[in-house]
Order: sequence, then C-alpha cells, then structure tokens
Amino acid sequence: MAVKSNTRNAQHSNSALDRRSFLKLAGATAVGVATLTGPMAAIAGGQGRSTLNIQPGWSDDKVFKEVRKLFLLDRHATYMNIGTTGSMPKPVLDSYDTYNRIVATSPWDMQGEWGAWPYTGDLVARIAPQFGCNASELVMTRNTTDGMVSVLHGLDLREGDHVIATHHEHVAATSPLWVLADRLGVQVEYVSIPVFPGSEDDYLAAIEAAIRPETRLIVMSHVTYKTGAVLPVARICDDVAVPNGIPTLIDGAHGSGMLSLDLHAIDCDFYAASGHKWQCGPGGTGLLYVRDGAARRAEFWPERKPMWAVNSSLAHYVDRFGWQTALQYKGNDNYPALRALADVCDLWGSIGRDRIESWDKDLSQLTRDLIREQLPDAVLYTPDIRELTGGITAFNPFTDQADLSTLTQFRDRLREEYGYIVRTTDFELTSGGEAVHALRISTHLFHDQGDVEGLVDAMRDLFERMV
Repeated sequence: MAVKSNTRNAQHSNSALDRRSFLKLAGATAVGVATLTGPMAAIAGGQGRSTLNIQPGWSDDKVFKEVRKLFLLDRHATYMNIGTTGSMPKPVLDSYDTYNRIVATSPWDMQGEWGAWPYTGDLVARIAPQFGCNASELVMTRNTTDGMVSVLHGLDLREGDHVIATHHEHVAATSPLWVLADRLGVQVEYVSIPVFPGSEDDYLAAIEAAIRPETRLIVMSHVTYKTGAVLPVARICDDVAVPNGIPTLIDGAHGSGMLSLDLHAIDCDFYAASGHKWQCGPGGTGLLYVRDGAARRAEFWPERKPMWAVNSSLAHYVDRFGWQTALQYKGNDNYPALRALADVCDLWGSIGRDRIESWDKDLSQLTRDLIREQLPDAVLYTPDIRELTGGITAFNPFTDQADLSTLTQFRDRLREEYGYIVRTTDFELTSGGEAVHALRISTHLFHDQGDVEGLVDAMRDLFERMV
C-alpha cells in the first residue's frame, strides 16, 4: 500500500537536480517594494492594497517561501490544477469578505467607498499598468468566456468571412465560433499548430499559410490549455496579422497571473483573460483588453462598423460614455469580487510579475527534466523550448496514448493514495486526427522544488505498480 506523502516535509535525495541547481535556474534577484509591517498590507477603509513586504536581499526562494504562507490550501494534499482554478490568498479572501459586508450593509451606495458609478474606475486605473495597457482599454469581466463572446459577437462578421483559429482552442472560443458559423455562415478554419515545434517559426508558418483574402480574424490561445504551449503571440500579431490587416483575439485564460503581460507590446486587438486561474482571484472574474477602443478595426475594415457593445447595458451610448464604460456596465455587478481581483493583482505586482513567470517556467522545466529522468518512456507534449513554455506540463507515461481509462485511473490514484491533485486533457495531434490523452500538471507561485520532486517520485512509484 502506498503511503500518502506531504511533499513539504518529504526528503527526495535521489533527484538528479539538487536544491542548488534549482536556485541557479530560479535566480536570486531581490526587489524591495514595500515598507509595511508583517507580510501583507492591511486592508483599510474599504480600499484594499495587498502587497508582499519583500525585503532587500531576499532570494527568490525566500520570496516564494513567504508567498506560500499566504494560501489556505490543504496541507495534506498538493494542489497542482491551477489551470482549472486557482486559490485566493488569505488576505484577499479577508478583503473580499469585507467588501461583501459593505454591500450587505449599504447596498445603495456602498458607504461611498468606491467612487462614482460604475464603481470600477479606480480599479482599472490601478491594475491596467500591470498589464501594459491604458485604463481606457481594460474591462473587468466575469471570466474569459465573457470576454471572448463579447468580442466574437460584437464584431461585424458576415456570411463568407473567414476566421482562423487553432485546433487547440478552448470552448470559450469554439462555442461562440460555432454560433457564428451556424447562424451567420462564417467560415471557421481550425489550423493545426505543431505539438512538437522546432521553433517559434513553426507557429507563424501554420497560421500564415491559412490566410485568405476573406480572412477577417485570427483567434488563438496565448497558453494552450491542452499542452501548456505558450504561443509567440506578439510575433504572430506583428509579423502575420497586422501586415495583412487582420484583427487578433487572444484567449489569455492561462496568461494572466502566469506570464508577465505587456498588451501594447503584444499588439493584439483583443485579449480575454481569467481572474480565477493563475491570477488566483475570486470565481466569476476576468479581464478584457480592447486595443484603443477598437479603433484599428476602422483601418482594417473601413467599410464596416468596428464593433458593437453587444454584452452591455449601454450599447446605444458608446459615443457618450466610451468603450470602456459601455463594455464594463452590464447592470449590477459583483463589485466585491472585482475589488478582490484588483487586490490580488496588486499582490502579484508587488511580488513581481517577471519573477512569477520565471518561477513558473523554472518549476515546469524541473518537472520535465525529472519526468525524463524517472519515466524515460513517457511522451512529453509541452514544448521543451523555454520561450514556448509557462507553468503547465502535459505528458503521458503509458504506451497507449489513446487509453483514457488507464490514465484516469492513474490520475485518481495519484490523488487518493499520494495526495497530488492534477487533471487530464485530451487533444488531437493534428486537426481532425485521433485524440490522445495527457496528464496536465500546473506549477505556480505556491509550489517549490520539493513539490515537484515529490510528485514525480509518486508518479514513478504508481506507474511501476500499474504496469
């Protein structure tokens, strides 16, 4: 009988990569960002500012050791499924409770705490710089799907128009695209992107080859939820889309909170993101970036209306209020959740989004290295190129990559007998091809080397018991 392991206390002396090697990967940068007492700033006066009190001289290892203390995750298990949903840090959870109590006490005006209607202006002003955009370009939404639907059904797409999407898109994209095809006669082409790319150029070539004179939109994930591949979205926008006058919509569900984003530098037209996954905000929160009020649509489509605010209570007042307010206001909103999302964004900003991205990439690299070492016959589906990876690792240790039953049993026993929580994914290697299955491991800012070593040790032990 296998024994459940608590990886935070376990010793893993048989790993080929020791602690010192991992720290070389992670670096030892130090940033002094706050002068607060205690690890977190207090939430005061209904205006939360959640920041980590990083001291000068702290290594990354020390920073993330302090970060882990902020989470309420079950210490008898190791949660590695952030790609489905994250975990709110305790100080943000506390502020969320405070905000809900303000609304419950003063539902009409929230005690005047949150400024003028629609009560989000200060929030977008706070967090927009963290994502490399202007406050007038950022909308706080319910989730990624909310943003994707707002764009896809807001654009003036017509019968015969051609839309390019990748064959690894989430239903947040494929569902509204299906409606466009079925209702309007839009031609949606799902382009095969490489699962085992040799370089960034392979992605550009696949998308560029699909462009037609009638192509009106490119839809792509920043980080695919299937394999964890990080697409070179900035190059696709700059080298393929913009020169051909084609708008771009990016599904950034796994980008926000994992990657350090500069939306102006990416140069996409729309970016829909999640607040509850890698950003670890409340459920029912997200972000939508609309570049320059959709002004570039007028350049690309001079004969058409740039966009309609279909998911809005102010669709007929865009000229009066502007795009940000029109898209933001959908009637009464969950203002406590949106404020908590801004707080957790502030926390990420104080830790350093570059630092978080590097940590996530290093842990994913360590995961892949140890899988290759201890499960040498496993198939790794995550690209082994640092620029094309983030915090997700997808692989299958079994010979039959199409056998979902065995892999599901492996996933469930990994949780029940060892305490590691991961998930499975399925995808086609090429569009229309046979589906294969993989385990998907998410490593994030509340994980460390011991978590990864313990997971791979457990997977090797379980694999040897099952084959």
